[in-house]
Amino acid sequence: MQEEHYDKKQSIMEQKLLIYNTLTRSKELFKPLHAPNVGMYVCGPTVYGDPHLGHARPAITFDVVFRYLRHLGYKVRYVRNITDVGHLEHDADEGDDKIEKKARLEQLEPMEIAQHYTNRYHKAMEELNVLSPSIEPHATGHIIEQEELVKEILKNGYAYESNGSIYFDVVKYNTHHKYGILSGRNLTDMINNSRELAGVGEKKNQVDFALWKKAQPEHIMRWPSPWSNGFPGWHCECTAMGRKYLGNHFDIHGGGMDLIFPHHECEIAQAVASQGDQMVRYWMHNNMITINGQKMGKSLGNFITLEQFFTGKHESLEQAYSPMTIRFFILSAHYRGTVDFSNEALKAAQKGYERLMDGLGNLDRVQPSKGSQPDTQKFVHELRRRCYDAMNDDLQTPLVISALFEACHVVNLLLDHKTKISAEDLKELGDTMRLFTFDLLGLKSSKGTNNAEREKAYGKIVDMVLKMRQQAKEAKDWATSDQIRDALADAGFEVNDTKDGVTWKLNK
Repeated sequence: MQEEHYDKKQSIMEQKLLIYNTLTRSKELFKPLHAPNVGMYVCGPTVYGDPHLGHARPAITFDVVFRYLRHLGYKVRYVRNITDVGHLEHDADEGDDKIEKKARLEQLEPMEIAQHYTNRYHKAMEELNVLSPSIEPHATGHIIEQEELVKEILKNGYAYESNGSIYFDVVKYNTHHKYGILSGRNLTDMINNSRELAGVGEKKNQVDFALWKKAQPEHIMRWPSPWSNGFPGWHCECTAMGRKYLGNHFDIHGGGMDLIFPHHECEIAQAVASQGDQMVRYWMHNNMITINGQKMGKSLGNFITLEQFFTGKHESLEQAYSPMTIRFFILSAHYRGTVDFSNEALKAAQKGYERLMDGLGNLDRVQPSKGSQPDTQKFVHELRRRCYDAMNDDLQTPLVISALFEACHVVNLLLDHKTKISAEDLKELGDTMRLFTFDLLGLKSSKGTNNAEREKAYGKIVDMVLKMRQQAKEAKDWATSDQIRDALADAGFEVNDTKDGVTWKLNK
């Protein structure tokens, strides 16, 4: 029989975390290459517009991964990049740079655009209680590293020059290695499909992708290189920066499912072509946020910015939704499952979040007994393990939330005196609930903050009580009048009778 009480510290060290690896299409036991150190790279935003709900999902998903790995005792170096050059419209190799296009529209320097939206992204992340990464490199700050990567691939014969641009030779690469191992795509099918497109321009094959692009005369963002004045291809940055900060081999590379192809597929090819083997051990991908079954994104024009959610100022929104409601909404689904936006789903998330916060708040009101009732004791002793088991099964946050809801139900039973709990079990219940809610899921209570609605409600109640006091004074019921004043004073309200009427303030 398993011992009811176990060493918490020991239990942390014993956790066996399973992670779904997109590369192998299976759950694998997480074993870092250089324990206790863990290297994790996550694709950050292309900063040409306000962050939207689609940006919140990978940020929150990998924030939970970051929190949990640290909790398990790993020393995590978390790198999340800022893409501020090279990401062309529709993820293509031709056309406008997304940042440059925005800069032209607004008649600003591209770096002004990048800085402005980087600041906006950081502000939104802070509101969502997403921890800052260990390192946040910018693509423009690592042009040299990207050029060196291109040189290595050229030297190994897997790239070619064409009119000052450098392209990755996918067909040649595929003869020695397999292109498409991450996405499961077949190169022959990709080539056959691409033949339907009119011509290949500078490329040998339509499937080849740009490593370096020669800048056209109208292109503002450009750097010198051995081949031309130009800019790196979008895929180069993550390979170059991942290698610089995490080494030739690291543990986790994460991002949205929409990055599996072409971005992450190209990253694998670049790594193998330059250093002879793959860089990444575990590939993790979160699923998309959808609206009416369609991916939410800037390219489709169906996105809602995070600020619009927080303020409620969007035609699709029936009300404002707090950052914590958004975080709860995203964590209510498994990260690999789809999340479809609707006002109904967000309202349910708001209620769920409030229910959890109320449960945690009510813990302080529970009076412990000499002992616990057996079913309550059993629940408390199993709760921590249940939450760990859910987290260890590829971060099943919905199951953690479900267990925490059950804990809230137990708290309500305790308040209604329908069950009993010992002081020791009450502490364990509170510790477990707080650990998983605040530390690991990254939720935080909105109470105690400067909440305007709350202040307004307080004011209405005090005004009503003071009106009752005034009525008592007019009726010469001095005892009631004094009683109300003293009760307010005890609660921290200072009441002053002036010739212009009654004033009050809260001295707390």
